[in-house]
Amino acid sequence: MTAAVPQYPLGLTVRPITGADEAGLFNELAYAFNDEIADDLSTGRRRPEWLWVALHQGRVVARAGWWCRPGDREPLLFDVFDCAEGHEAAGRALLETALAAVVPEGARPPQYVRFVPGGWRDDPAVRPVVDTLVTLVEGQGAKLFVERLRYQWNPGTALAAPDERLTFRPVTGREELVALMTEILDGTLDAHSRRDLLTMTPRQAAEEQYEDEMTKYATPRDWWRVAVLPGGEPVGFVIAAKNSYNAIIAYIGVRPAHRGHGYVDALLTEGTRILAETGVPRIRAATDLGNTPMAAAFARAGYDNYEREIHYAWS
Repeated sequence: MTAAVPQYPLGLTVRPITGADEAGLFNELAYAFNDEIADDLSTGRRRPEWLWVALHQGRVVARAGWWCRPGDREPLLFDVFDCAEGHEAAGRALLETALAAVVPEGARPPQYVRFVPGGWRDDPAVRPVVDTLVTLVEGQGAKLFVERLRYQWNPGTALAAPDERLTFRPVTGREELVALMTEILDGTLDAHSRRDLLTMTPRQAAEEQYEDEMTKYATPRDWWRVAVLPGGEPVGFVIAAKNSYNAIIAYIGVRPAHRGHGYVDALLTEGTRILAETGVPRIRAATDLGNTPMAAAFARAGYDNYEREIHYAWS
């Protein structure tokens, strides 16, 4: 059977960019990641065949882009999607064609992620734009998965005094961290972890996250700290790291038996201190909108909730 030929609005061209020399073309529509596109292409975090444009009369009227970590074979996130006002039909055609080309047949598309201001729902300059994009994404079968709060700590912000109840030591190795991660999944408020637990045991979910995320950080492993009581019992851990763009608090958790005692504040302070002492210009972190205990901990530690991110997922 001959594959159906995509039907585009009159005069529309839909295609991937031809190479890094067309990064400027891709960036004709404005978004937060534009200043990263060229470097992402050079480092393998993006590929030309994952960066698509819809052109009308030589002008970019819609675009879509996917991202991965260096070394990944498939895209991890669908994180760029823009559509010029009045060109929704072009955005629809672009999205339908690009998804079919980028996502392997039978695979679930990567989540769509959009960064938005904190009050985006009440902002007349932002809400219509976001509504248009998510309507187009929903038209391809995606549904709202989670909204997350994004935080930033700036140098000069005061750090809390050390918690005298605890001492900190580096994680001893993979087995200790995976065991702690497994425990911490009990009662988790993280939407991605909760979804994993629908199809995996806690141990399997912890092992998968360790391999997919923790092993990718090139920063020193002795930045990964365990908080222990005077008798040596661990109460939790914090993973301070750097990704390709920023210093980050990658993971933080308290064992179920030790929750409710304020240990998360000490863990966050320790991770922040480790990164701050390296002279980084900022530290980034994020948590789900529904994880109010973690959000409160970031606020107490002087982290600014500077924006949000919304995630749409395909089932």
